Amino acid sequence: MQTKARAKFIKISPKKVRLVADLIRGLDVEKANIQLQFTKKAASLPLAKLLKSAISNAEENLKLKKTNLFIKEIRIDEGPTLHRWMPKAMGRATPIRKRTSHLILVLDERIPTATKEIEKAKSEKVSKDDIIKIDDFDKIKADQKEEDKTEKGKKSTGKSTTKTFSKKLFNRRSGER
Repeated sequence: MQTKARAKFIKISPKKVRLVADLIRGLDVEKANIQLQFTKKAASLPLAKLLKSAISNAEENLKLKKTNLFIKEIRIDEGPTLHRWMPKAMGRATPIRKRTSHLILVLDERIPTATKEIEKAKSEKVSKDDIIKIDDFDKIKADQKEEDKTEKGKKSTGKSTTKTFSKKLFNRRSGER
């Protein structure tokens, strides 16, 4: 089973990120994480964060084990470029291109797990015995209403609460409580 993670608009040029991405392409997840920790390039931080996100996606959503995962695909695409200008001598200006990157990381399993077990866990089948008939449901609802009424009767402190809102309002105006 494959799992994906994406990071968009990273403010490092794709050329610089691809240098680091080539180091971890095809590695096991744990080895790739160690490789990124000891790489001194600035692009290793967003890639490490993306790898951590992909691992957590695989563990939480697909119930895969971290030790069985490897980097199947890592793709660095070019994002939008910010155009800026640098002033130069004699009234000239030269362009500056601030490039951004989109990172896509795909993890897969070395040894595929049984897909039937995963599908079974996803779709919990309900047997016919578990389904409550409509008549039984009505009886259960009636029993719950009776229990609620008895609980409300126990909670009352003995004072009658039969005054309506208008009587309370009138009593307040006249000074009585």
